[in-house]
Amino acid sequence: MNRLIARFDVTYPNFQLHVELDVPATGILALFGPSGSGKTTLIRCLAGLERAPHGFLCLGDEVWQDETRNIYEPIHRRPIGYVFQDARLFPHLSVRSNLVYGFNRTPVSQRTVSLEQVIDILGIEHLLDRRPHKLSGGEQQRVTIGRALLTSPRLLLLDEPLSSLDVDRKREILPFIRRLYKEIHVPIIYVSHSINEIVQLAQLVALLQEGRIAAIGPVGEVFSRLDLRKKLGRHPIGAVVDAVIAEHEPAFGLTRLDYKGQSLYVPFQSLEVGAELRVHILASDVGLVLGDSSLLMLTSVLNVLRAVVVDMTEVDQSTVDVQLDIGCPLVASITKKSLDALKLTPGQQVFAHIKAVALIEELTD
Repeated sequence: MNRLIARFDVTYPNFQLHVELDVPATGILALFGPSGSGKTTLIRCLAGLERAPHGFLCLGDEVWQDETRNIYEPIHRRPIGYVFQDARLFPHLSVRSNLVYGFNRTPVSQRTVSLEQVIDILGIEHLLDRRPHKLSGGEQQRVTIGRALLTSPRLLLLDEPLSSLDVDRKREILPFIRRLYKEIHVPIIYVSHSINEIVQLAQLVALLQEGRIAAIGPVGEVFSRLDLRKKLGRHPIGAVVDAVIAEHEPAFGLTRLDYKGQSLYVPFQSLEVGAELRVHILASDVGLVLGDSSLLMLTSVLNVLRAVVVDMTEVDQSTVDVQLDIGCPLVASITKKSLDALKLTPGQQVFAHIKAVALIEELTD
């Protein structure tokens, strides 16, 4: 499998970036962290806009930077698509001409993406004859992403592409980004400080703090690690679960999801049975119960999952985080009094009462 390997050290008067990356060159890797953590500096180094004096960067068998061998490919010689926070479309050109500009930059023999394919995936056929000022912010960013894709990049960099959009425009554009990596298979590095965007899109996440990677791994693992609660700041920890739609119950306004043979109920979804759906279960919405499974059926809580206690960590004077295994990490935040009453120990089997299952599509920030 191709891998993206990078090492960068960049020093400024009040900031230092020291990062090492070695990840699969597939899917979406999110760079997540507070403002000033080094996300944009890192992506600029990847693009070749910033030169790390002792840097190294390779994608698969292509080396774009290796300062020990005096190798440094500038941005115009790297097969990279870069999308900034603002659209940066040519205002005097139509959407079609903006797209073709990117397409024509690539020799015919090196084209891996067709104009028709990009237009279809991004849903912009009805926009082709418009000028950028006639587009909404979300439409402009879709066209910008399309123009970057039509250079047939080996790596697509998205630097907070939704930061200037309101919640409705974010909801509009996120499904198109999800289609990109599934249908075009170009690896994407996605910069954001929004946990909602990341849990919708990414397979891997790198948590940056003060210029260093504090954690990296699958989204569900990183955002459920008890030792990262303080590093995540105001962002709540919890599970990210990839489930499959098992059946619809329109009489109750519900859709039942299957997750490893167990059921989760969410509000009715207009998706086909068998479709994948990612959900977010916050630690604050999980309670724990001991006892026989037959007795647990007598509850108003629809979502009850078998779980095993993995670890426990004190949060504050009154609260404890309990990490659980349900086939993926799940976290429950309970009171110390509850912990004392339940006498929980690692390896113990419990039942997780899930009071709310948040659909990832429900953006709030």
